Amino acid sequence: MRQLWSIINESSGKTLSGLNDSDLINQILSKLNSKQSLSSEDCCVINAYLRSKILLIREMAEYSMGH
Repeated sequence: MRQLWSIINESSGKTLSGLNDSDLINQILSKLNSKQSLSSEDCCVINAYLRSKILLIREMAEYSMGH
């Protein structure tokens, strides 16, 4: 979980803000998968988790663009 949020924090707010929800989640999953191999079950669980946190991720992206 820590690695997942680290990836989100390291991502450009401008990049994240410019993506639709599906593309944003896929980009985060892709970056996480490149750091550690994920099973298809892991991907499904993380995808569902990210979908539930999409508003928070977008707020963080907007905040990072302003600072």
